[in-house]
Amino acid sequence: MPRLGNWIEPHPEGIYVRPADTWVDPSQAKPRALVTHGHADHARGGHGEVWATPETLAIMATRYGEQNGRGVGYGESVRIGEVDVGFVPAGHVLGSAQIILEYRGEKVVVSGDYKRRPDPTCAPFVPVPCDIFITEATFGLPVFRHPDTGSEIDRLLHRLHADPERCVLVGAYALGKAQRVITELRARGHDEPIYYHGAMERLCRLYEELGVELGDLRPVAGATKEELKGRIIICPPGALNDRWSRRLPDPVTAMASGWMRIRQRARQRNVELPLIISDHADWDELTQTIQDVAPNEVWITHGREDALMHWCMLHQIKARELNLVGYGDEDD
Repeated sequence: MPRLGNWIEPHPEGIYVRPADTWVDPSQAKPRALVTHGHADHARGGHGEVWATPETLAIMATRYGEQNGRGVGYGESVRIGEVDVGFVPAGHVLGSAQIILEYRGEKVVVSGDYKRRPDPTCAPFVPVPCDIFITEATFGLPVFRHPDTGSEIDRLLHRLHADPERCVLVGAYALGKAQRVITELRARGHDEPIYYHGAMERLCRLYEELGVELGDLRPVAGATKEELKGRIIICPPGALNDRWSRRLPDPVTAMASGWMRIRQRARQRNVELPLIISDHADWDELTQTIQDVAPNEVWITHGREDALMHWCMLHQIKARELNLVGYGDEDD
């Protein structure tokens, strides 16, 4: 009897779907690529053809230049070679998708990066029952249980109001995390201007063009120290402690990341206010998702594979790790 999923070939640079002659999230340029979302460890320029959601194609065009793109909306299905391919929401960032692959009666779902928490900037994750679930495991350890997002935003606002002579400088990745923090602040009633580092401008504008309302955003460039007192400023993580931040009024340094659960990570970055806000599933969400989709097999693409494999074994689910390379935590 043929092995389940023997038409899917994991390679170090990505997943090759043989009967479609296409790759999923390849880290090298390929003639044809299916892309789950726009982060740099999953999307890159140089492919011959790119199949992705319209939002992901717009993000890729902004980051890497125009693509030879074929847009596939959520819930649509297209035929590529001998494979039916569909895209459903992954809940990770705007446009992020799980990719459904159906071939000769077998259904494989490639999760890409995903989360189960509500996020006002993107469509929520949709569990799809399947034969093989190819999942990430970025936070695949029981220690990673993310707190309520609203409570973390409340901590940020409390710190802001506690010392109005200072500003709060929040490190957040430019695609997804920055816009999520801004919209979560707005949902908490923070209608004041939010200032941003210049590196955030293009993607914030694109989110607004794609229908995500971010409110009153202003560039730090040109603002005086007096104007920035009592304000929240969003910047890339790398700008938290560089020369750029020295012009700000005694900033409280914060960072929004699932890795802020690890105190050593916060200390390494000199983060005064760690905010545990992640765009990935935590341990409970990873294991719950596997139960929801009820696969015969789980393939783990990257992250903390061992613990999730052990959990699958305890629950009589066959599992394997794929050892893909080039997947990082740009979007944690």
